[in-house]
Amino acid sequence: MGLLNIIRKIKKTAKELRILVLGLDNAGKTTILKALSNEDINQIAPTHGFNIKNLQHDGFKLNVWDVGGQEKLREYWSNFYENTDALVFVIDSSDQMRLEEGGKELDKLLGEAELKKVPLLVFANKQDLVQALPADEISDTLKLNKITDRQWSIVACSAKTQEGLQEGMEWLIKTVQDK
Repeated sequence: MGLLNIIRKIKKTAKELRILVLGLDNAGKTTILKALSNEDINQIAPTHGFNIKNLQHDGFKLNVWDVGGQEKLREYWSNFYENTDALVFVIDSSDQMRLEEGGKELDKLLGEAELKKVPLLVFANKQDLVQALPADEISDTLKLNKITDRQWSIVACSAKTQEGLQEGMEWLIKTVQDK
């Protein structure tokens, strides 16, 4: 973890945000990150570890950490909590069988002391698929309305079509900026 510690110690500028992107495997975290970076999204492999992207958005430098969501990797998520300004949790809206599992993982994250009061953006991804649940149903299932210790929002999106991605990021930046 030497490199990770060095990166963490780099001094943040006033207009720099550290965003942690988590969610179950195959939710579309890396695809969202690549879409936001205007990279090709046709060849995406599962993330076995993490990806870091530096993005520019509305005058902010965003250090975005995309961490693999496979069950065996989730125990390591806590290594990435430190200095997080915003949390993005990605849900596969078309995978109703794993929605409960995603909700449990999100609940664990919201209980972490290092993430206390960190704004939460839930991307209800894969809305371009016919079987995708709408964002309000996902919100109800995840009981997002019970979150009272931080600002949160859920945004229906599709990494494939990029619909909703800008809206979500704009909310996130404004929320962190106003914090």
